Formats: sequence, C-alpha cells, structure tokens
Amino acid sequence: MYSVRNVTEDLYWVGANDHRLALFENAYPIPRGVSYNAYLLMDEKTALFDTVDWSGCRQLLENIDHVLAGRPLDYLVINHLEPDHAGSIEELLLRWPKVVIISNEKAFMLMRQFGFHVDDHDIIEVKEGDTFSFGKHVVTFVFAPMVHWPEVMVTFDTTDGVLFSADAFGTFGALDGKLFADEVDFDRDWLDDARRYLTNIVGKYGPHIQLILQKAGGILDQIKYICPLHGPVWRKDLMYFIQKYDLWSKYEPEVKGALIVYASMYGNTESAAQALAGKLCDKGMTNVAMYDVSSTNVSQLISESFKYSHLVLASVTYNLGIYPAMHNYLMDMKALNVQNRTVALIENGSWVVKSGDLMHKFLDEEMKNMTVLNERMSIASSYREDKAIELEALADAIIESIQAE
Repeated sequence: MYSVRNVTEDLYWVGANDHRLALFENAYPIPRGVSYNAYLLMDEKTALFDTVDWSGCRQLLENIDHVLAGRPLDYLVINHLEPDHAGSIEELLLRWPKVVIISNEKAFMLMRQFGFHVDDHDIIEVKEGDTFSFGKHVVTFVFAPMVHWPEVMVTFDTTDGVLFSADAFGTFGALDGKLFADEVDFDRDWLDDARRYLTNIVGKYGPHIQLILQKAGGILDQIKYICPLHGPVWRKDLMYFIQKYDLWSKYEPEVKGALIVYASMYGNTESAAQALAGKLCDKGMTNVAMYDVSSTNVSQLISESFKYSHLVLASVTYNLGIYPAMHNYLMDMKALNVQNRTVALIENGSWVVKSGDLMHKFLDEEMKNMTVLNERMSIASSYREDKAIELEALADAIIESIQAE
C-alpha cells in the first residue's frame, strides 16, 4: 500500500521508513529507526530525486506508481550514491527502461562500480552550476564533495525554492507520517539524533560543510524548503537548523557545560566522577552530563562531545595505559575532528597512575586546539577525603573556565 505526502503542490515525498534496522551503516544504533527520503516531481516531465535503501524498495515502487498514476518516469536525478539512497537504482531502471539519469561524472563512476547498468540508458552528466528544466520547474546543480562522499551534489529547484540537500541536514529517526520538522517538537525529540547523525557521519568533514553553507549563503533568501535524504523536511525556521550545522561544522560548542565521561572497572573512578559532578552542581553549574564509556555507544559520546564546551575524562590506569574503552573514545574523537574544547582530567591507579599523563599526551599530540586544565585529580585505588582539596580545585577551575568563555 502506498504512503506518500505532498511537500508542495506538485512535489511528493515517496520514500520509506525503516524500523527493522538496528545499526545504521552497521555501526550506529537507531532505536527510533530511520527514513530514506525520495522525492517525485510532477511537472511537464516527471523527475525522481534519489531512491531508497534496497530494504525500502517495494514501498518506493508502490509510492511512485501511485503518484505517477500511469505516467512515465522521465528523469532520475541522483545526488548521492551511498547504498542507503542508491540501493534501488537498478530496480527503477528495470521498471522504467526509458528513464534518463541525471548525475555527475564521479556519481556515474560509482554507479558502474556498484553494478548498475547505467550505460544501457540515456544519461546526462552535469557540472557545477548547470541548470535543467522539467517544464515549469528549473533546477541548478551545486557540487558538495565530501558531504560526505566525493560525488555528492545538491539540487536546487529555483522555481519553488526547494533544496534537495542529499545527506546534509539529515537526521536519524523514522518519520512515521510526520514529514515536516514543524509537525514535531524538534528541539525535544529530534535534535539529539540530528546532532548524533551529523557529528558521526559527516563530522570529520566540517570544512566541506562550511563550503556548502557558503555556497548556500548566496541564495538563503530563496530557499523555502530543505529536503534531506534522512529525517524531516524543513519549511519553517530554516535558520534554526542551518545555524546548528554551522556550529557543529566549525567545531564550536553548542552549550556551555561539562560532559563527564568515565572509565571505571570496579566503581572507584566512577565515584570520583560522581563527586565532581555533585561539586559542580553544588557550586551552581548544573549543566552537567555524565556517561560510562564502557556502556555508552561511542556515537552518543561523540555527539555529546560536539555539544558541550568542556570535557572531563576520568580513567583508571589499565595495563600501564589508558583504559581501552576510553582510548577508543579518544581515537573516535580524533577521527571525527573534535577540537576547540577545554578538558579536565581525573586519573586512577592502584600501583601506578599513568592514565592522566597519557590522556594529556594524546590530547596535545593527536588532537587539535584542545586545552587541558592544569588542575587534575589523581587518586590511588579509591576516592577518599584527603582528595577533597583537589576535587574543590578541579571544580573551581572548570567553572572559572566556563565562565571565562
């Protein structure tokens, strides 16, 4: 059975929702599911903008058949070749053998690599700034390499101000009928998933996001809709989300506060981290979040690292090194380009305490623009009253640093 919604009078969402997939890209938990968005334009010529993951192909086909109502599919515009969007291309080519494919040189190369028989069909290879008319609607193509694959482009419908933004402005979470961001409480229910999506999927490529934002800057007054390949469509308060992307892609914190991430084997390092959280709140700084690095998916930790201005890393010493889960978190932060943060350290060890020095070295040598506070709490086996002065000093240093920003 079809399930479609109008974006505009003649543009339809014809995508699919997926609640069966547990791990997006086989890496990131998606307990709220995910949507695969595709859009069908009904003009003098019909045009489909992107497809869906193979798992949603049947739904896509039913939706397209319903909207076309017997008309042919004239054009297929491909903005991004990742399989969660391109997985149904071959099936569409079989169903509509006369369809003309519009994309760019690198995208066609990837189509061939994935085994799609595009050379059996008419193709139009576009370049940056090219335009194309479907009748009333005229679109222009803007390249967005490494947001987050090298072939990515976005398509702007200059007639209705619709930006088909590929993976940019996407988010985890299935739509489940609610197509538009203004139909949900986005700040409450979607923002965390939007941040987790951006920071983990595209976070490494902040400068490339900045480049596409700069390109969009010249037409901001013309953009009326943002149609991403995942998550809700934006038709109101566009600058709210654009500004979030601007912050995240510049690696600037979203809020002033402290994210405490601890690695604890038997609860003693956790106890010290809890004591610090309590002390911060007692001093009036309650914007504190705390996570156990061993039981929290690293995608959540990365998202929170992008959110908060200050990080507290608390780690036991393990085999004369950093606790493995904490080290993995540091490696992910490095890989995803986390930077411009102030970091406080708590270290623990029973016969030798080395984790603090090793974390400090990693932050200094492996990451960018990370400021490590001089104050550090160092405990031997367990947090005791004789460390109260160190705890007080560390809490004061964190609060002073937050207030100075």
